[in-house]
Amino acid sequence: MLTPGVLLSMSPRLYQFAPESHTYVADVIDGLETFASAEIRRFGGHVTGVTRGVVKFAYAGQLNRLNHLRTVLSVYLAQHFDVPRPKALLGDQLLRKLLAQIDAAMAAAPRAAFHTFMLGAAGVHSPVMRRLAQAMARHTGLAETHESGELLVRLLPAPLRHSAQPRVARIAKQANGDEEGWDALVRISPKPLATRDWRVCLIEGALQATVAHVMAELTHPMPNDVHLNPCCGSGTLLIERALVGKAARLVGCDIDASALACAARNSANVTGGPSIELQAWNATTLPLPDSSVDAITADLPFGLHVGSHTINQTLYPAVLREAARVAKAGTRFVVITAEVKLLAGAISAVPQWSQRESFRVNLGGLTPAIAVLERCK
Repeated sequence: MLTPGVLLSMSPRLYQFAPESHTYVADVIDGLETFASAEIRRFGGHVTGVTRGVVKFAYAGQLNRLNHLRTVLSVYLAQHFDVPRPKALLGDQLLRKLLAQIDAAMAAAPRAAFHTFMLGAAGVHSPVMRRLAQAMARHTGLAETHESGELLVRLLPAPLRHSAQPRVARIAKQANGDEEGWDALVRISPKPLATRDWRVCLIEGALQATVAHVMAELTHPMPNDVHLNPCCGSGTLLIERALVGKAARLVGCDIDASALACAARNSANVTGGPSIELQAWNATTLPLPDSSVDAITADLPFGLHVGSHTINQTLYPAVLREAARVAKAGTRFVVITAEVKLLAGAISAVPQWSQRESFRVNLGGLTPAIAVLERCK
């Protein structure tokens, strides 16, 4: 199997898949592009383009390191084919390049992790796509599935990069869909990176892990933090904070015993980080001293799967008041909710909090806001 920077010989021709000369594509929660771009740069990537839900970047390091990104959904090794129709990919030279790309992407994870593959493309049942899928099956030895294969290969139409035609003519043809190239994207992990290994228990309304990771980072975490997570649910925010780094104390509370049991199961799968403390406390009456907490995160009930709008009208201001009591001056409280107007009203009613920033994220059609509050002195 080809590893990045190593030659793969499939005929007298040799193909070199050099990471520095290729693009990587990360799928991202719409609204978290800035955070994902910053993390990719910290990993040594060079961001080359950002659109809604997508970050493109160049990277010259080991592919398997990218599987440790925490703010992206999935990472793909990308290659552009300057051909107008996918049928051209069945030609000897281009097919070998595509298969070499697949080998390089698969080398980022243990080979035993791959059992099936899925080809994602428009017209996937067409004769051309069927022949491409058969070639992939022969080369990888994997069985094809049409649902969720560990090896995911996507073929997407893209503008041709090189053409002898005048630029105006190329643009006109591209606008009509008459002149397109193709981008091949091969996921470098057997499952989406957002599918965390620690999650063995899921409750309705549980927070998406990449969002939780961003929220933990927005508290400006420090190793000596006492971090509080009221309404902790299945523990997503606590666990993602534990994965960020050291803390003096990580404590979550909830009045739902089944949620706490789920959180305990999930947190038991986290090793090497600070221990997580779970308590059956009411978020509006915490048995904690005044000014004893350094950072707070909360996924407040949206009033859809959990709670109701009527309950939230009382709950939100009560949680903010109690959080203000236990928070030290300068403490950051990062909260997410779809009840945006209700949260804004609660913030106005509790003057100890000032809002530093707020932005929306798209979670499967819901667009909740993440608000970053700071405890006034």
